[in-house]
Amino acid sequence: MKRKNFARRPGCAVEAALDLIDGKWKGVILYHLQAGTQRFGELRRRMPGITQRMLTKQLRALEDDGLVIRKVYAEVPPRVEYTLSELGESLRPVIDILKAWGEGHQERLSCAPAPGVVVKKSKRAA
Repeated sequence: MKRKNFARRPGCAVEAALDLIDGKWKGVILYHLQAGTQRFGELRRRMPGITQRMLTKQLRALEDDGLVIRKVYAEVPPRVEYTLSELGESLRPVIDILKAWGEGHQERLSCAPAPGVVVKKSKRAA
């Protein structure tokens, strides 16, 4: 994915960072990969609202940007695993802060569960 040139522009650091994780799914994918290496199907199960095409597109963009490492095994059927790169790992504190902010403001957000719906807590440490 072609990136914008942010050189010599006010706010370029923030724009550049947000450009890497923009959109509905990239941050969610990065969050799930914090748990460790995952296969495509595992990621798809963790994000039931994403289409196969969109997950593929977003993973490719994250790989092109150096945030995710894609490893293909020469097997039949092919096995592909995704893991955070060193650069992707450096976003861990950012993703964790976004998660904490979202949890703290969930009542006001459109993704909040409907009243009376019980949400299971993740086994991951907060």
